[in-house]
Amino acid sequence: MEDREPRAASENVMHTTTVIEDGPGELASWLRLQLLPGVGPVAARALLARFGLPPQIFAASFEALREVVPAGVARAILQPPGALANSRLELTLQWLQRPGNAVLTLADDAYPLLLLEIADPPLLLYVRGRVQLLSRPGVAVIGSRNASTQGMRNAAAFAEALSQAGVTIVSGLALGIDTHAHEGGLRGEGSTVAVIGTGADLVYPRRNLELANRIAAQGCIVSEYALGLPAMPGNFPRRNRLISGLARGVLVIEAAAQSGSLITARLAGEYGRDVYALPGSIHSTLAKGCHALIKQGAKLVESVDDVLQELRWTGGAGAAAPIRRPVPEQAGPASALLAVLGYDPCDADTIAARSRLAIPALMGELLALELAGLVERLPGGLFQRCK
Repeated sequence: MEDREPRAASENVMHTTTVIEDGPGELASWLRLQLLPGVGPVAARALLARFGLPPQIFAASFEALREVVPAGVARAILQPPGALANSRLELTLQWLQRPGNAVLTLADDAYPLLLLEIADPPLLLYVRGRVQLLSRPGVAVIGSRNASTQGMRNAAAFAEALSQAGVTIVSGLALGIDTHAHEGGLRGEGSTVAVIGTGADLVYPRRNLELANRIAAQGCIVSEYALGLPAMPGNFPRRNRLISGLARGVLVIEAAAQSGSLITARLAGEYGRDVYALPGSIHSTLAKGCHALIKQGAKLVESVDDVLQELRWTGGAGAAAPIRRPVPEQAGPASALLAVLGYDPCDADTIAARSRLAIPALMGELLALELAGLVERLPGGLFQRCK
């Protein structure tokens, strides 16, 4: 029953605009509520449902508060704001002076309605960029950080085609699949939303700083975490619920058997979202998670049209073309070796037996194909065709 209570609480909050235009007092009370010791999301929403907006919570009597929260928490609510709350407010007000920055509260008209459907929507969302993208139809494109070359190409291609059809791409700004999903999303009118696990004024990983700046300019970066909060391991699994919550469906490109992407997919199923997965080679560890999802009922996806049909998508910029494997233009020995290799990971001895090449000659050919971006070297001495 716990997942029903927060939804009702969030729906009972009066929807008014509570960003900086209403003055720092309103925002200060939301920040103070977020920072109260002993008050988690469930208790905060219970307080909001009982008293209304945060100023009314802090104006309530001890006896009234005690009906909702334990005595210790009620006493903490009645204490004046501490140094942490005051410094956080000052930092936030300064951050809001910069163009493109916004803070949405749970009672804000611009707060994405889809997030109100999840069990624990954040009290505050810190946003850089186009706030309206948070309320547009989106698909989460996620997968392994240690993705294969083909997986990253698939992520970019699917994301670009979906974005060109008008679907917003949601992902987590991690290396690997997420990075290429954002890149693809930026190439279409649907653009992209990056849900991050740090404060919105920070970028993690730093290797994605330039990408994050482009997303802030052309898309949207969103975080539930207070400004200045650095990367912490527990934040990233928690932000996964926002990735699935903001999207109408979740597409898993590559995932190992114990991948964090499976957490996002599981949450999507719990929220009533569609789950899609790309199949891969039965020999690839990065396909194990996708295959497990398909066995559990995820939609097997081979083209963007598969996703759009499941979404019953009629809007956007026209029909999306299926994603097809590019055909290499090479002819001669290189093309023959690619044909022998196939698309499954394969060891050098097996390739040598198939191609009837001596190992020294074969390794030279494989190196040339690797440098040309046609073959990828995998852990364990395996090789896989990329195109």
